[in-house]
Amino acid sequence: MSQKMKILYLMKILLERTDEDHVLTMSELIEALGEYGIDAERKSLYADIEALREYGIDIELRRGKSVGYYVANRLFELPELKLLVDAVQSSRFITRKKSGELIKKLSGMSSVYEAMQLRRQVYVANRIKTANESIYYNIDAIHSAMLKNCRITFQYFDWTPDKQKQLRHDGMRYCVSPWALTWDDENYYLIAYDSDADGIRHYRVDKMQKITPAEQPRDGREIFEDFDMAIYSRQVFGMFGGKRECVVLDCADELAGVIIDRFGDDVSIRRRDGGRFEATVNVVVSPMFLSWVVGFCGRMKVASPQNVIDELNKLMSDVAAAHA
Repeated sequence: MSQKMKILYLMKILLERTDEDHVLTMSELIEALGEYGIDAERKSLYADIEALREYGIDIELRRGKSVGYYVANRLFELPELKLLVDAVQSSRFITRKKSGELIKKLSGMSSVYEAMQLRRQVYVANRIKTANESIYYNIDAIHSAMLKNCRITFQYFDWTPDKQKQLRHDGMRYCVSPWALTWDDENYYLIAYDSDADGIRHYRVDKMQKITPAEQPRDGREIFEDFDMAIYSRQVFGMFGGKRECVVLDCADELAGVIIDRFGDDVSIRRRDGGRFEATVNVVVSPMFLSWVVGFCGRMKVASPQNVIDELNKLMSDVAAAHA
C-alpha cells in the first residue's frame, strides 16, 4: 500500500476504533496500519497525528493506566446520533429499507463501540412504515421546483380497501406553487398555493406521483412572505382542510397543559369559576378538530362561535346515527 495513503488510513482507524472509553497505543496504531499493508514508524506517526489535529480532528492522548490516542469530539456526539436514530425509526414516511440504510450511515459517524449502542436501540421491524419509496424522489423534485421558482404538476391518489391506488379526479393533474415542506402528524406534507382556489393547500407527499415542473413561475409569494409554519401547524389538525375561525374553548383546569402544548404558551386564556377556563384559539375547523374536542368528553366544549357549535352538534348526531 502506498505510503501516501498512510495518514488517511490512520484517520480511518482513529475514527472507527477509538472514543473516550477506547484508546489505541502507538504500538496498536502501527499494528492496525499493518492490517492495511502499511509500514509505519513511531516518529512519522507523531507527525501524522499532529497533521490530523491541524486538519481539525480532535485527537487526544490519554495518560495514566491506559495510555493511548482517541478521538475526543466528533461532528455528532453519541446522544445526538441516538436522537437522529430515534427520529428515523419513528418516522412513518421513511420505509423500513431506507430506515435501515440511514441508521447504518448514522452509525458510521461514530466509533464501532458507540455504533453498538445505536444498533441496540433500533426497533424498526414492527413499526408502521410507508411502502412508497418514491417519496424521496418526490421531495427532491419539490425542492428543485422551489429552487427554480416554478410551479409543479402532479397526480394525487387515495388507497382503496383493496390496497390499490385510486387517482383523484380521474387522474387530472394538479397544478400548484410549492412553498414549503413540513413533517406533521407522522407524515410529510407539501404546503402550496393553489391559484385556481386562491388559497393555501397541503398534500401528502407520499400520495403524490409523476411530479413535473411547470413553465409558470410560482405565485402566492405575498401570502408566504410572513408565513409561519409553526403557527400554521398549530391551527391545522391532521392537515385536514377547512375554514379558519377564531374559536373559544371552554375547558376544565386540568386541560391547561393540553391547550398550551397544542397552541403554544402565547395562547389567550381567561380563568372562570368552577375550575374552568376559556381559551381563544385560531384553528382550521375540520372534522379532525371537532373530534379532538369531543374526545375530552365534556371537559372541553366549544363556547363560540355558534356556527362551530352547530358543526360540532351535527358531527355528534351523524356519529350517533351511524352507530344506531
